[in-house]
Amino acid sequence: MSRNARINVLLLIAVAALAVLPLVLGLGDHKEEPFAGADAEAETAITEIEPDYEPWFSPLYEPPSGEVESALFALQAALGAGVLAYYFGLRRGRRQGEERALAASGATAAPADTPGGD
Repeated sequence: MSRNARINVLLLIAVAALAVLPLVLGLGDHKEEPFAGADAEAETAITEIEPDYEPWFSPLYEPPSGEVESALFALQAALGAGVLAYYFGLRRGRRQGEERALAASGATAAPADTPGGD
């Protein structure tokens, strides 16, 4: 197994552990909603500290349900991942193209540089 393959396998194991360990260890079992988002956690903490608090802003769009909100969040994450994948793929393709162009120009220039040639 190559060094890059080992690193990739270790990274996959680490990501799987980060996803599974909180579930296995029962983190969040003492809460009503164990894996609520940071916004909900912050709202709960603020209302405990200051019950009369009024937010400065309201959302521009309020989804009709939690499922729609989750779907929009997943769509946003997928679009972001697509943009990043396109960018990194483009960079890699350009780099490979430059390497091939250099290799091709080096292959055609090498016979002219050899001593004793025509």
